[in-house]
Amino acid sequence: MQTFATPDLTDAAPDAQVIELQWRNFGAHPRFAGQAVTIKCHEDNSLVKQAVGEAGAGRVLVVDGGGSLRRALLGDMLAEEAARNGWSGLVINGAVRDVDEIATTALGVKALGATPLKTEKRGEGQRDICLQFGGARIAPGDYIYADNNGVVVSAAPLV
Repeated sequence: MQTFATPDLTDAAPDAQVIELQWRNFGAHPRFAGQAVTIKCHEDNSLVKQAVGEAGAGRVLVVDGGGSLRRALLGDMLAEEAARNGWSGLVINGAVRDVDEIATTALGVKALGATPLKTEKRGEGQRDICLQFGGARIAPGDYIYADNNGVVVSAAPLV
């Protein structure tokens, strides 16, 4: 179990970035951390599906869905697969679905909201690129710290 608090991290490391969005918790773990794997996609979770099928090794999947709440980039089956494969959590600039099932999954999930609609699988998107949203820049390999206060990004480990 992670023991940090993001307010303490930002006090100790004022250069750390905060993703300035109002997050909702969806997974069973409201606090999680790990190195970022980045995906940029719009209403197509093909790359999310591919990534959660890989060994997570305690990493955090950061998904920039452009803030769209029309289509869910994560559902219960992908969340369960991410937990099974050792991902620490997902930070999604977009929506999820199957919220009752995700709430019992041993995984951290932060997203903007929920919708019942799944995405179309078109194989579109980009992986392992620098993302820019919520006033923060997130590069692959950056350290992500998430709790009930928000999401912090740092190029170096803070704990």
